[in-house]
Amino acid sequence: MSLEKFMIPCLFKKLFGIECLGCGFQRSLILLFQGDFSASFKMYPAVFSTLLFFGFAALHFLDKSKNYQKIIWRTAFINILFMLGGYYYKHFYL
Repeated sequence: MSLEKFMIPCLFKKLFGIECLGCGFQRSLILLFQGDFSASFKMYPAVFSTLLFFGFAALHFLDKSKNYQKIIWRTAFINILFMLGGYYYKHFYL
């Protein structure tokens, strides 16, 4: 069974005809769940930093005893760097 029929289409790509910074995340996540870590990273280099960011954001809402705000901002910054780097690489080197 192909999971591609369950994927959410990119509205940005449909409207403007170019990929957004998040394009490739869904396919990358499926590759990650299948255990193909290198293919997942090649599909979307920010997959690991995005998951790390989501994990700390979830901890922020679930664990009110600690302040996760600083680490959330740091992981967001690192994630943006990976997203921009992957986008630049995908569009100008491939």
